Amino acid sequence: MRIVLGVGGGIAAYKSASLLRLFTEAGHNVSVIPTEASTRFVGVATWEALSGNTVSSSVFDEVEKVNHVRLGHEADLIVVAPATADLLARAAAGQADDLLTNTLLMARGPVLFAPAMHTEMWSHPATRANVATLRSRGVLVMEPAVGRLTGKDTGAGRLPDPEDIFAAALAAAGLPVPDAGTAPAPAAGNAADGTALPSSDLSAAFGVSGALEGRTVTVTAGGTREPLDPVRFLGNRSSGKQGVALARAALAAGARVRLIAAHMDVPAPDGVELIRVETALELREAVHAAAPASDVLIMAAAVADFRPDRNSDTKIKKRDDGEDPVITLVRNPDILAEAVQERNASGTPGGGALPSVIVGFAAETGDGTAEVLDYGRQKLARKGCELLVLNRVGVSLVFGQDVTEVTLLSPADSETAPAPTYTGTKTEIAGRIIARISQELSAALPVR
Repeated sequence: MRIVLGVGGGIAAYKSASLLRLFTEAGHNVSVIPTEASTRFVGVATWEALSGNTVSSSVFDEVEKVNHVRLGHEADLIVVAPATADLLARAAAGQADDLLTNTLLMARGPVLFAPAMHTEMWSHPATRANVATLRSRGVLVMEPAVGRLTGKDTGAGRLPDPEDIFAAALAAAGLPVPDAGTAPAPAAGNAADGTALPSSDLSAAFGVSGALEGRTVTVTAGGTREPLDPVRFLGNRSSGKQGVALARAALAAGARVRLIAAHMDVPAPDGVELIRVETALELREAVHAAAPASDVLIMAAAVADFRPDRNSDTKIKKRDDGEDPVITLVRNPDILAEAVQERNASGTPGGGALPSVIVGFAAETGDGTAEVLDYGRQKLARKGCELLVLNRVGVSLVFGQDVTEVTLLSPADSETAPAPTYTGTKTEIAGRIIARISQELSAALPVR
């Protein structure tokens, strides 16, 4: 994986040398971009020796390589540690006055900031507003550690330990984090496969530590396949990445997680109860069995709306007379609507009926009749769920991608409190969804 390590001008810059070592020993190619101020704490020679790459902070070095564009565009992950108050402010404002801030503007993959500053700087309204702005854009900003600062003071603002930043960075990129006390595992590419990430390592990355402690969460993921014959099937482009990210985020939040998995391009995370299904009818049966024992049901799977009316026992062959086969489709059941109806028939949310929070997903395209948001609101009204995660889909959008954009719709949306829209990696989006579910759940149901 190609990583850009940005280093801000704080005394904690020396700790980033250990972070760089973790990345390189894990097999990643790291380009270090220090701010000019940071070179007063750690010199360029140190970064070049540890990274094996040329290091610069100026847009005017190696102009022929167009580094101010190339580095951010090619990076699979950008980590800024330490992120000073000044650097957070410049990033939030979209400034491009050095090589690092230019690179941040060019970022196309996940971005992680690890702040380090004095407590008063971190708690200042300007800094809090800058952090909120960055997070609203899908940027992951860790909480600083609490401890001894530069002088005699102690408080929030200490740079998180390099091991914690390393774990959060790999989680942001969807890579497995080595167990504590072991050498980093070799890099295995940059797909968001998310296997074997301990919840303790993920909590900082998702920002949901303990939010679902004592809860049971059922997540559906992947795309159903409806067989035509022993060889062919009707399917969809779902990779399962978002559902797996949601399962991992729920684990990080302390929940017991059940994953109902249709076809997925990525493995299921360790620590979940895994139920394998193939067709919409099999998924329906699994959901009906699991939902009454779940506090939360997240319907992230891409369920086929239709299936062939018959599944041929033998392969459908081309006919010598040139006639094309006719395949009749029948409608699959609406599993999300059924789950809401069954829950409501047994009570009301918060009144003993489970699941207390049901989350649907909508993959929509606009047309000449209505916009994507209009179709999403209509679907929310039809389904009756507590939250609907709306995706705009299309070529190279959402399905199989590592970066996505979602709007979280709820019946409580209004002109004064509109539905929020988030852009980021599917890991980051999963954290936001789980955090919102936690809020809904706290209002609806006491911990059992």
